[in-house]
Amino acid sequence: MTSAMQNLKRWWSTRRSLFLTVVAIAAILLIAALTMGRRGNAVAQGAAGPGGAAGAGGPPAMPPMPVDVDTARVRSVVDAVRATGRIEAVQAVELRPDEQGRVTGLMFREGQFVARGTPLVRMDAAMLRAQAERADADRDLSRQQLDRVRRLRAENAATPADLERADAAARSATAALAVLQVQIARSTVRAPFAGVVGQRFVSVGDYVTPATRLLTLQTVDPQRAVIEVPERHAVALRSGQTVEFNVAAEPGRTFAARVDFIDPVVQRANRTIMVKGLAPNPGQILRPGMFIEARLATATRANAIVIPEDAVQPLRTANIVWVVDKGKASRREVQLGARSQGVVEVASGVTAGELVVVGGLERMAEGMPLAAQPRAKL
Repeated sequence: MTSAMQNLKRWWSTRRSLFLTVVAIAAILLIAALTMGRRGNAVAQGAAGPGGAAGAGGPPAMPPMPVDVDTARVRSVVDAVRATGRIEAVQAVELRPDEQGRVTGLMFREGQFVARGTPLVRMDAAMLRAQAERADADRDLSRQQLDRVRRLRAENAATPADLERADAAARSATAALAVLQVQIARSTVRAPFAGVVGQRFVSVGDYVTPATRLLTLQTVDPQRAVIEVPERHAVALRSGQTVEFNVAAEPGRTFAARVDFIDPVVQRANRTIMVKGLAPNPGQILRPGMFIEARLATATRANAIVIPEDAVQPLRTANIVWVVDKGKASRREVQLGARSQGVVEVASGVTAGELVVVGGLERMAEGMPLAAQPRAKL
């Protein structure tokens, strides 16, 4: 009985394992069939849609990629040479005394605007004034003596030599007084031109000589813009041209200067030509020594085609622009010209009115369908 029960258990175990295996295989086959059916429907729908014939089994069409575009426009452009430079004062000087002596007065403040001839530094002139008074007395005495000799000569009581000596003595006394008067005038240092006082180097009580620096003085309006232009642009330089420039102190603001000097000599060290222009400076924003980034206009062309600078894709051997042509991307190789205020001139490759792509240029491919949308204005 026990043996029969064991055989029955082995038979049932074998049949159970077989049954479970069959059920698992059936489930796998059912899942595979459902999956294949779904894929077949998707392929059929794609083949029947745009880009492929229904039932042809081709891949689905690529949807148009939205891109920002801008229009190639016609406008006047200016050829300009870009250069760097600095601001210089039209006139600048370090004032020194003509005579030695002790400083007795300073009649200015640093940063003060002064007119031409304004007294700035006074030096001790007491000794000179005393000498001038004595010289004045000597001159009066010599003139009286000259008048006396002239009367005697008229009466033949004096010789011609006496008259000559008296005349020479009178003229000598007059000259001596004049010298002292000049020295007294020079004891006061005056502004040689209208300008702004810079740094002061002396104080009251200092003893100075003609080698001593007293102060600096420079003009402020106009100022001079000085730039270094590469020698290859020499033939394009002319007096009267306009130099536009920017300074760090006023970002976004453009200043202008008119060329009034072109150095006839090329600098051997860097092969450049020095160009200077006068720049109005009523607000006294431009200060000597400021660094400037300049553009020197050399020619103007009307009816030039321009596009945004960010529409250009620079490659190693060429510049590329992507144009929307009949709803698809068209690759154009372009020749660029002048640049100004975010746009660049296109000499060839793009015509006026065409839409150029201004974003995502690295994703472009020839013939790619595009959905053009105007660039959002900031």
